[in-house]
Amino acid sequence: MRARYGVPLGITAVAAAGLLYSAGFEARSFRLRRVTVPVLPPGAHPLRVLQVSDIHMVSGQRKKQRWLRSLAGLRPDFVINTGDNLSDTEGVPEVLDALGPLMELPGAYVFGSNDYYGPRLRNPARYLVEKARGHHGLNGNPPVVGAIHNPWEELRDSFDAAGWLNLTNTRGTLKIEGLEIELTGLDDPHIKRDRYARVAGGPSSSADFSMGVVHAPYLRCLDAFAADGYPLILAGHTHGGQLCIPFYGALVTNCDLDADRVKGLSRHTAEGRTSYLHVSAGCGTNRYTPVRFACPPEATLLTLVEREASPEA
Repeated sequence: MRARYGVPLGITAVAAAGLLYSAGFEARSFRLRRVTVPVLPPGAHPLRVLQVSDIHMVSGQRKKQRWLRSLAGLRPDFVINTGDNLSDTEGVPEVLDALGPLMELPGAYVFGSNDYYGPRLRNPARYLVEKARGHHGLNGNPPVVGAIHNPWEELRDSFDAAGWLNLTNTRGTLKIEGLEIELTGLDDPHIKRDRYARVAGGPSSSADFSMGVVHAPYLRCLDAFAADGYPLILAGHTHGGQLCIPFYGALVTNCDLDADRVKGLSRHTAEGRTSYLHVSAGCGTNRYTPVRFACPPEATLLTLVEREASPEA
């Protein structure tokens, strides 16, 4: 018996232990990532921006709610929510409760596909197939039929009532620490709702600092933001790969971004211009795949500081 069944039983035991760890511990092991980004004009005081993303709230996730509420204790200068707040049609009240203290601060938001539509059970291997084919979301795949519609309007109205800027294919401005901060946002490119033509043209000359905001970091959006001269782009969507291989990293990004930039701070260049890109690994999962491995859930506190002087200065 040992010779015939020992190895399969051992593999099964390891797999079961990994599943228990990834679902029972790591998916609930919330972290705060801290990043410094040199993008502000000379002489500007540092600004602290809290990015929350991919909450994917399911009713009853009390630990996640408590952790999100605790983030207000960081007292950031403003908050950016990069979408996918929901993974449950009944989750809006719990999202609003969790984000309530943060909604007392200046902020802005874009939505992701899971704000508009409920999740569906799907084979995780399809992400690898879509990566190989270069098809993601509605970008190259057939339209979704029979989708569950989430009550995203309630979320929008509550964010708006709190004073957060709705950046759905539009621009907005925050006045923080004497700086006029311009935020240019796109609706979710994962489901082809992005309309960059409506916001094209680059940062306004009157703004002291500008950034681009989008849920899914598709290359067409990153290229447009970078080519237009935005020094910083914030995105989410990727879950950091969600199931990663230790010492290797992510296998998929669920978009056309390369896996090397699946989370954290990197750079993106288009038409000779370079922007900083920060992709949040987010703090949730699809309700049907509530696991993370080598990729703990997170929010990010970005400290924006003065940019380096150009050689010509």
